[in-house]
Amino acid sequence: MAELVVTQEGYDKLVAEYEELVSVRRKEVSERLKEAISYGDISENAEYDAAKNEQAEVEERIFQLENLMKDLKVADKTQSTEFIGVGSKVEIKNLDTNEVFTYLIVGSSEADPFADVPKISNASELGKHLIDKSKGDKIEINVPAGKFRYQVKKISR
Repeated sequence: MAELVVTQEGYDKLVAEYEELVSVRRKEVSERLKEAISYGDISENAEYDAAKNEQAEVEERIFQLENLMKDLKVADKTQSTEFIGVGSKVEIKNLDTNEVFTYLIVGSSEADPFADVPKISNASELGKHLIDKSKGDKIEINVPAGKFRYQVKKISR
């Protein structure tokens, strides 16, 4: 299995979600279950069924997060800006159109192409081609829409 890498920000969000589920949501669902059981016959109790389903969803997400977090590697914030890695902010120039784009390279669970600075996954086609490149390097990407050529203009953290 490929190594899963996230930024510190991405890891902190996962930890916050986990803590919310364990300390708040789990208790809320448990209270709803107790209340639904107090209504009596659970065989035709919609509140009970809804609470059981929600409990299953919460427990499944907790399980997913536990398994995800134990296998994650947090990107080193002190990593050099000489080479692109997870956590790098990169500026690239399309060599055919001269357009300049800025992206933040993140782990696959953090990708958000609609963020102010688009966050692209290190596992995406562009991300894979950018990893370990340095300023001035050129890359060529073949995708169904055609061939794209870029040059790395700037790397920062």
